[in-house]
Amino acid sequence: MKLKVCGMNHNPTEVAQLQPDYLGFIFWEPSSRFFEGEMPDLPKSIKKVGVFVDAPLEEVLKKVTQFQLDAVQLHGKESVQYCNSLRHAEPVSTSHESETPKQVRCNELEIIKVFSIKDDFDFSILKDYESVCDYFLFDTKGKLPGGNGYTFDWSILEKYPSTKPFFLSGGIGLESIEKLKKFKNSPASKYCFAIDVNSKFETQPGLKNITSLKTFINELTDELQLKTDN
Repeated sequence: MKLKVCGMNHNPTEVAQLQPDYLGFIFWEPSSRFFEGEMPDLPKSIKKVGVFVDAPLEEVLKKVTQFQLDAVQLHGKESVQYCNSLRHAEPVSTSHESETPKQVRCNELEIIKVFSIKDDFDFSILKDYESVCDYFLFDTKGKLPGGNGYTFDWSILEKYPSTKPFFLSGGIGLESIEKLKKFKNSPASKYCFAIDVNSKFETQPGLKNITSLKTFINELTDELQLKTDN
């Protein structure tokens, strides 16, 4: 399993020193973790994920180019057609005419489509998305887009009918180590590609607790053979 740390804002450079596989930057303005400003210089081994909620396609493409994103995480009601359009779109340049920044090829952009789970989930809706997304992400259904700091019943994923790799998200923290160990040894984890963490490792929105994250990574590396670049 790989690791994604989402909600980057105040200290992404420090988090990057722990060498997670993905860092998530939220581009949904209502979020308390909304990212704006300059993208820090990150190791090439860490993939930058832009998180969007029902954003116009052109806005997503501009952010892809501006921040040289490696992946896009779609947290709203984006349709299959939207994902397909993103896959085949041309990046939108945000530079001046005198500048020639490296263009991101959208057909190489990783597309992560999010689905939120409460008491149960209709997995049949995933089928049409399989050909236009690289990964799914499952989190907990709540009032706001995102996991809302709570976990759902992971055993629901034993019904997962796809072979598409997925991210597991929603309220995962240090206290989740034992639960993650059990999950890793269950049929539900067969296609789990990565663990996604956020609010449980914060001292305030967007400011990550480096000590807690380091402990989490070390314990997961020992217990779950977490695949990071450490």
